[in-house]
This record gives sequence, structure tokens and C-alpha cells, in this order.
Amino acid sequence: MSFPSPSGDRLRRESRSMINYLNSQKYVDAAKKQLEPNVFNHSLALEACMSGLFDYFKINNLLGVNEPEKDDWMLAGFLHDIDYSGEFKPTHPQKTLEALAKYGLTIKESVHNLIKAHAPDLTGYQPKNKAEWSIFCADSLTGLIMAVAFVYPSRKLADVKLSSVVKRLLKEPKFAAGTRREDIKKCILPEGLNLPVEKFVEICLNSMKAVASADTEIVKFNYFFNFLAT
Repeated sequence: MSFPSPSGDRLRRESRSMINYLNSQKYVDAAKKQLEPNVFNHSLALEACMSGLFDYFKINNLLGVNEPEKDDWMLAGFLHDIDYSGEFKPTHPQKTLEALAKYGLTIKESVHNLIKAHAPDLTGYQPKNKAEWSIFCADSLTGLIMAVAFVYPSRKLADVKLSSVVKRLLKEPKFAAGTRREDIKKCILPEGLNLPVEKFVEICLNSMKAVASADTEIVKFNYFFNFLAT
């Protein structure tokens, strides 16, 4: 059974609302201070994927009654590596709350659970709903998509083809060898996202492209998305 994906225009509107939500500045400012640029960029990418995945499941009436709110999906994607730097890095991802407290910030339990779900081997917290499976499966995919963009002559995310990402994911294990391919491919599990690999990659790729092309402040200060944007 196939389902429609959000259109490019829809995704662009969603990306703007996502960025406006984050532009309360408190979480953005903390992440910019705490994280190295490459980790900050990855955080933006995962947040974009979480926004797109929520939209897909919402449009197709595939969200359970106990799923977190969209803001929780996005914020967890943005903050999932907030402790992957400085004094907290050796114990990542178990120091999320401490890293946020350093900046006087807190998060809801639902957001914290989502963050724990992105690395169950380190936290002992297993994904239980679509939000948690989404962050688990998409985490490593963002890096693969970025790596594919950099081998294109234009080095632009806008030019990346879905087939290129899927090929390197499934048939070229030596490409971006650090990619946790088995985690990504768990998107097919019926108890998880129940999505074909190609559809899962498509949603995340389109979501990242939408953020890269959005004319917003969060894009302007981020050299990675500025570099890859059309």
C-alpha cells in the first residue's frame, strides 16, 4: 500500500514554522554554544527529518493516540546530541539534562525519552512509538545524505537524487562506512515505522532539502545549509 508524501511547498511551509518555533532562541543559542559546527549541522538535519516524518504519518493517519506532539519530535531531533561535546561527550547521550541545565533549560519527559531512543545501546531505552523509531532510524541517515551531497559536482543538497542515496545505503557499504546502515533499515519493521527503505529515505531527503532552501535566519547562520542550498 502506498501513501502520498508532503509536497515540496508543504514541506517548505512546515520548515518555516519549525524554525520559528526554534527561534525562541533559547535552544538554538545553547546548541550553538555547546556543539561543534558539524554536530550542530547534523542536529538541524535530524530535526528536519523528524518534522517531515511527523507530517507524513499525520497526513496518512498513521499516528497513534499516544504519540508526542510535533514540537516534541522536532525539538528532540534538534537536541539529541546536545551532550555530544565538551565535558559531557564521554557519557553521551546520558547527560542531556545536565547539558541543558548548564544553560538554564529543561525539556519535557516525552522529549527526553525521544532523545534516549536515538541510542538504545547506550541508554537502555528501546523505541516504543513512531516518534522514537523515527529518531532512531533517521539519526545515521542524515550523515549519509550529507556525504552523498558532497560527491556531487555541484556539492548541493538540492541536486541529490533519491536513487543515489538508496544505492549507497544498500549496495555500497564502504561509502560513508561509519553509517549505521542496519539501524536505518529497521524503518521497515512492522512494530516500528513500517516504511519501505526507499520511502523512508525519500521523506528524510525531501525534508532536508526543504530546510536547505528555506530563506530563514536559522539557515543564514548555518554555513552547511547555506553551502548546500540552491
